[in-house]
Amino acid sequence: MAEFTPLSALIGGCLIGGAAGLLFWLDGRIAGISGIFGGLVEAGAGDRYWRVAFLAGLVLGPLLHAAVTARPPAFVVTPSLPLLVAAGLLVGFGTRLGHGCTSGHGVCGLARLSRRSLVATLSFFASAVVTVFVARHILGG
Repeated sequence: MAEFTPLSALIGGCLIGGAAGLLFWLDGRIAGISGIFGGLVEAGAGDRYWRVAFLAGLVLGPLLHAAVTARPPAFVVTPSLPLLVAAGLLVGFGTRLGHGCTSGHGVCGLARLSRRSLVATLSFFASAVVTVFVARHILGG
């Protein structure tokens, strides 16, 4: 894991919060990634453009960072492909079950003081803590 850099974390948090706030204030929409991505299938032509632009920003942001700082973001993926596929399917199932994802509930829902989002976010993080503990300390991964 890379070292903690408070300034970049603060800037990133402000950008995420600003983007979520603008989307809500200007268009009345929640910046939940699972809903934005899932809505691409059912979206009409006018609704599709902003969704594609939002998702493109998620991909282009790290590339822009790499171009500006002359170094790519550092991350390492060590699990096997079947484990990643299983994890992705579980996350997809969880977002449907919880009617949203960490971005929709954790960023936008908590900002709106939604009790449902508070419960969902606490559930997400509790599940993450248990998963990491089992994977690292019980299974030895």
